[in-house]
Amino acid sequence: MQAPTSQAADAEASRSRKTNKSQHIRTWADWMTLVLLIVGALIMLFPLIILAMNAFKTIADYNATGPLTLPAHPTMRGIESFWKSSNFPLKFLNSFVISLVVAVLGVLLSVLNSFALGIGRVKGNRWIILLIMLANMMPQEALLYPLYTMFKEAGIYNTQLSIIIIFTVVQSAYGTYLLSAVYSTFPQAILEAATIDGATRWQTLIKVVLPISWSTISVLFVFFFVWTWNEYMIPMAFLMDDSVQTVPLALSALQGQHTIDATQLAAASLLSIIPTIIFYIIFQRKLNQGIVAGAVK
Repeated sequence: MQAPTSQAADAEASRSRKTNKSQHIRTWADWMTLVLLIVGALIMLFPLIILAMNAFKTIADYNATGPLTLPAHPTMRGIESFWKSSNFPLKFLNSFVISLVVAVLGVLLSVLNSFALGIGRVKGNRWIILLIMLANMMPQEALLYPLYTMFKEAGIYNTQLSIIIIFTVVQSAYGTYLLSAVYSTFPQAILEAATIDGATRWQTLIKVVLPISWSTISVLFVFFFVWTWNEYMIPMAFLMDDSVQTVPLALSALQGQHTIDATQLAAASLLSIIPTIIFYIIFQRKLNQGIVAGAVK
């Protein structure tokens, strides 16, 4: 009786191996898709590759061969020059502190506002969300003079606090608009179950809503950090002293009126984007989860 059983098991195992093997066979469409994805990735990375090549060139190499060749004599001169002349560690610390505080406060305000508008069902919530959406469409140039006057009177002009306040409000407006749409479709059965169990509003938010929407919140956090890091116009208008300026402002100082050191500018640009790339890599899993969750939603 054991022989037929053994033969049947062997046959089943063989069929399983064949099935697994057939599942790993790629069709021509799969290979074509893979090739297109690789080409697309190279196109997206091309500016970064060119930037990295020119960051390690000498001025003579750049003038002789142009920007599209590998450095003949690799050097760190451009990076060292920008590091020292711009006091990059201080500029980096300023950008990091501002971006991190704005990301944290922006996410916090977005969650609280969205919870009130999407789940709390505040009276007139649709009109409030509409006003927030219209505020998001307002150009930053229109905000400069009113904010300048207000912060000048308050005594916080030319401080990092002014930038933190501005971008916390700006980023939280976008976050409120996005999260309100998500929370408005939050399953009512879960909320009712929490209420029956005696949960307060704060407990419902912290123990029920936040764990479920954590992936979406992580996406907002990453976006807020990167967007604030890359901001230039408002920091340029509100940060006058060198001790409070950010990395994008240090980059603008390299562009002279008549001449420009292309290799040093490439090195400075490379230094300025490395932190955001590292930040993205750290939160990549959460970012992908949030995007997938939003797509399923």
